[in-house]
Amino acid sequence: MKVKIRNFEMDYKNRAYFLIIIKILGVIFMKIMVITSSPNKEGLTESCGKAAEKGIEKGNGEAIMVRLNDLNILPCEACDQGWGICLEGTCKLEDDFKKVYEAMGEVDGYVVVTPVYFQDMSESAKTFFDRLRRCEANKFIREKGNKIQNKPFICVAAAGGSGHGTISCLTNMERLFLHLNKMDYTNMPKFDYIGITQNNKSYMLDAIEAGALKMVNGE
Repeated sequence: MKVKIRNFEMDYKNRAYFLIIIKILGVIFMKIMVITSSPNKEGLTESCGKAAEKGIEKGNGEAIMVRLNDLNILPCEACDQGWGICLEGTCKLEDDFKKVYEAMGEVDGYVVVTPVYFQDMSESAKTFFDRLRRCEANKFIREKGNKIQNKPFICVAAAGGSGHGTISCLTNMERLFLHLNKMDYTNMPKFDYIGITQNNKSYMLDAIEAGALKMVNGE
């Protein structure tokens, strides 16, 4: 039987020794949420999500897979003249957003994979993360501490066509996680930003798997 051990603090040296022990014992060390946002279940974005899942499980982690395009997530209404109960870290809209949002507070890190549309994230990703940002990045929530802050993340921009726009998309993803981490570059626990295209997928899928494995191993 595997035992889950999460959310502990120790110095780097002791953490490294601890990780070696739990890998020998087969302990599940971290839960990582993998969020994908493409309607194509056979495309490059899906392959990236599976690569991340493989790396997480190889490191005795637990991968929580979320396909945004399978969910009913409504666009933000910017209610009550711009700010509503999102100021309290919740949302009035009744859809699948809440269950994903709550689950994000129960995991230890994130891998976010989006196709590149118009040099940006996909529509499903923007819809979800616009609402997440409303609930997580306002000053009232930041003062109390939010669900995303201080957790490692990997952002993947998957350009299935020409490959153009990958850097622009990653820049927008960086800005998103900066907002979710108090606009603090120095302490933002970013792990990696990865651009993948049809031309480099033969080795970048391996990079995604390796990055997810390193995240679980705390490296």
